[in-house]
Amino acid sequence: MAVRIRLKRMGAKKKPFYRIVVADSRYPRDGRFIEEIGYYNPTTKPTTFEVDQEKVQQWIAKGAKPSDTVKALLERAGLNK
Repeated sequence: MAVRIRLKRMGAKKKPFYRIVVADSRYPRDGRFIEEIGYYNPTTKPTTFEVDQEKVQQWIAKGAKPSDTVKALLERAGLNK
């Protein structure tokens, strides 16, 4: 089972926001997930990014791999160096 930390799209048409979830890579983008660990809203000025740092570190230690987008967001927030 390949576990990924990735974005789940939510919100209305043309007004997206995203939840950061831990999910099996075989599940659909907006489908089933294991745990929700944060959110990201690119439509606000400045963008809103909130994540539970402890849970991110726990999942990465267990072998979960962040998607490219989540990895960039974590690096921008100073969590994943």
